[in-house]
Amino acid sequence: MQGLNGLDLTRIETPCFVVDLGRLRANLRILAEVIQRSGVRILLAQKAFSMFSVYPLLRQTLHGVCASSPHEARLGREEFGREVHAFAAAYSDRDVAELLTLADHIVFNSFAQWRRYRDQCAAAGITCGLRVNPEHSEAVAEIYSPCAPRSRLGIRRAAFVGQSLDGVSGLHFHSLCQQGAEALERTLVAFEKRFAEFLPGMSWVNFGGGHHITRPGYDIDLLCRLINDFRQRHGIETIYLEPGEAVALNAGSLIATVLDIVDNDGPIAILDASAAAHTPDVLEMPYRPEVVGAGQPGEKPFTYRLAGHSCLAGDIIGDYSFDRPLQTGDHIELLDMAIYSMVKTTTFNGLALPSIATWDEENSDFHLVRKFSYQDFKSRLS
Repeated sequence: MQGLNGLDLTRIETPCFVVDLGRLRANLRILAEVIQRSGVRILLAQKAFSMFSVYPLLRQTLHGVCASSPHEARLGREEFGREVHAFAAAYSDRDVAELLTLADHIVFNSFAQWRRYRDQCAAAGITCGLRVNPEHSEAVAEIYSPCAPRSRLGIRRAAFVGQSLDGVSGLHFHSLCQQGAEALERTLVAFEKRFAEFLPGMSWVNFGGGHHITRPGYDIDLLCRLINDFRQRHGIETIYLEPGEAVALNAGSLIATVLDIVDNDGPIAILDASAAAHTPDVLEMPYRPEVVGAGQPGEKPFTYRLAGHSCLAGDIIGDYSFDRPLQTGDHIELLDMAIYSMVKTTTFNGLALPSIATWDEENSDFHLVRKFSYQDFKSRLS
């Protein structure tokens, strides 16, 4: 992965998320090819990327958004302006009342919830579906597997016995996490084995998210063939994908500054960015993000642990090696930070949230979209 080409990092007040518009457009071109070749409708999974200032760009290609809450649905309705699909593990009466004013589609996670709200949805003209569990797991880590044993997500085949699907217009499944079309192919076998009998009369099927379509080496030919063959087998014209990561994959960086260097059995560079507050997925997954110009520990002459400035002892980004010694004031660029970072930032410890900016190499335009302040911290408390 490459950093932000042509951008002078020293001009940036850190910490700051910077989204590369050129790479965002490149991802959209790949998604547009999939749409053109397969006729699929692609939704932005806002849980991964909700930078609404770039929604005008995204909606030129994508068909809408999927939302996991009324707040996400409202953001999609107000800022994206195309289709809004909602799914949650469960809804409250208040959630549904709000979603009826915002969503085009609502997907339910149980027959009990479907029966509870079906009349309200019908009266509001909302298209409804059911999320099913194909009981086939592809995600490497169980915490990210919607089909893991005892999962709370999706209705299993056994629960369909004796149930009426009158008023249900589509089925939705999700089993992938950062995976290729080969994983989707295996999931489709499991899905059709358990649920094909319910497809006649359905008007749409949602293949869920986790499709790493814009990753180098992704088999786009296979994806398009799977979609087209499924449509032909079942006569269902409308098929949805709802990737989040694929939309902004490798399209954003978090720029940080070295505040201090301490030593405890090796040098530790303390940054003004925090894994705990600014990139919590680093600790939750966990994973080690790539850093521009850095290698594995010991690969280059000078190895450092990069760490955040919060009081959490485990606020550690990872160990990296560099060609030269780091110094206080150096800028560090963490890669692939557009996804699952901005959406998860917190004000833990009262740490300032990173600013949000865009960079367009085509015209050398650096644009500061948002800078946060004390009021953003205080307004979340009472």
